[in-house]
Amino acid sequence: MEKEVNINTEPNKNVEEIVKVEIDIKEEPVQIQENETHLRTHMDEKAHQCNHCDKTFSHKSNLMIHLRTHTGEKPYQCNQCDKAFSLKGSLMMHLRTHTGEKPYQCNQCDKAFSLKINLMMHLRIHSGEKPYQCIQCDKAFSQKIDLDRHLRTHTGEKPHQCNQCDKAFSQKTDLDRHLRTHTGEKPHQCNQCDKAFSSKSNLMMHLRTHTGEKPYQCNQCDKAFSRKSNLMMHLRTHTGEKPYQCNQCDKAFSQKSNLDQHLRTHTGEKPYQCNQCDKSFSLKGHLMRHLRTHTGEKPYQCNQCDKSFSEKKTLSIHLRTHTGEKPHQCNQCDKAFSQKSDLNTHLRIHTGEKPHQCNQCDKAFTIKKNLMMHLRTHTGEKPYQCNQCDKAFSQKSNLMKHLRTHTGEKPHQCNQCDKAFYTKSFQSQKNNLNVHLRMHTSEKPHQCNLCYKAFSDKSYLISHLMIHTGTHTGENSFQCNQCDKAFSRKKYLDQHLRTHTGEKPYQCNQCDKAFSDKSNLMMHLRTHTGEKPYQCNHCDKAFSQKSVLDRHLRTHTGEKPHQCNQCDKAFTIKSNLMMHLRTHTG
Repeated sequence: MEKEVNINTEPNKNVEEIVKVEIDIKEEPVQIQENETHLRTHMDEKAHQCNHCDKTFSHKSNLMIHLRTHTGEKPYQCNQCDKAFSLKGSLMMHLRTHTGEKPYQCNQCDKAFSLKINLMMHLRIHSGEKPYQCIQCDKAFSQKIDLDRHLRTHTGEKPHQCNQCDKAFSQKTDLDRHLRTHTGEKPHQCNQCDKAFSSKSNLMMHLRTHTGEKPYQCNQCDKAFSRKSNLMMHLRTHTGEKPYQCNQCDKAFSQKSNLDQHLRTHTGEKPYQCNQCDKSFSLKGHLMRHLRTHTGEKPYQCNQCDKSFSEKKTLSIHLRTHTGEKPHQCNQCDKAFSQKSDLNTHLRIHTGEKPHQCNQCDKAFTIKKNLMMHLRTHTGEKPYQCNQCDKAFSQKSNLMKHLRTHTGEKPHQCNQCDKAFYTKSFQSQKNNLNVHLRMHTSEKPHQCNLCYKAFSDKSYLISHLMIHTGTHTGENSFQCNQCDKAFSRKKYLDQHLRTHTGEKPYQCNQCDKAFSDKSNLMMHLRTHTGEKPYQCNHCDKAFSQKSVLDRHLRTHTGEKPHQCNQCDKAFTIKSNLMMHLRTHTG
């Protein structure tokens, strides 16, 4: 006769005990032949002693089942797989994993379970019952197994040891997931793409990248997140909470991962080693970015053009070239920048900070790139070689400008006349659009602090200052070996030497005249073309040479800069002064 056993679901019963009772729903058939055997159920007599431990049983059949826990005997074999069980009831429950049978239906929702105990635990979700109270804090749980796991947060116990390394875990499921880092196993396959994951929870989170689902809504703003952990971290931006304190300094962080990263600034630890070279990194993300320098991978594609990037951050910055967005605003002026690094560099204009110091001289620079270029003036390094001639340059931009002398390209067009130039910047005196524009505007921003003269180009001012000082500034001093003249630049010395040699390398292609200086040839050519680019802004006259315009302007201003040192007369042009001086000398 089979004996029905009631399930005891009292809170103080272990899940294992409940399962044991459920497993033993049907005992081994016992043929009651003697009245004494039945009487033991009333007398609570347990005559059958286990010879391996101190347990006793009222029925011999129960003792026989118990003995299997000592012998390891599992006589009940599953015919669907290779699993075996010590109890027939355990086999019957296991078979439901193959048949999918779930006979225990919840009367509150449509869920069903293969085990009654699972139904009983599920019902607590509806009732809200949490009978398992933690004695260390005020938390309570619906299942004893959850309480046991929670207690380990108080005791620090980690009973599940990895046999591959020295890590240990408080939960077996965590150990199982960890073991996959050793085996590389990723059993959870995404059905939307070819990615696979070591844990089901990671797969579920990944699927949200396909569905776009963000079930975790912030109650402070309209942001939502695909992961609960991301929501919890985001909430700290509202509360300002920074629970993770550095024990080396006074910094605190809202995320533990940020604290872990920060601690490496104290320890110098770089645990992420590149397997292609000898570099190592403190952050895994930095290693992943670095690896792309070896693979050439650029996974971040711009949807506005055909450019792609190895880093998402670089793509975001690039997209601003399409949108025109400049989110980084200077708080000192009205300028804004697309990149924070550009803003930081710009702020140094206001602060005067020059953090990049040359170790060869006393010069300092606002950005590191300028320091690196400057250092080449000390080393003489010229890494940028022209492939058309033997010239080399210390800066790539100078090489690009030089190449235009070979191609004839003049991309910088003057909007006042039809002239075009190789370069635009003020740094290059030759073929410079910005310097040329001053010829139209008459702008002379470089003022001599010893007289009233001003110049359109800084190099002209430097040359002019030599007239006052009568000296030549050390490193810029180029002495003529034919006479006692010296020059601020080598090119001026070269021009001067032609007065000694009589060399005239610049030939006019319209007539047989030749010139020692290129600028003189250019002025001469205007006699053939009739070009008069120097326009007077007081009248409609124009001139082929700037010096002639300057003399003409004095007829409007009344200026007479050439003073006679013998009397009080002054003249607008030097030649008139020279003729006047003859009246004194006779």
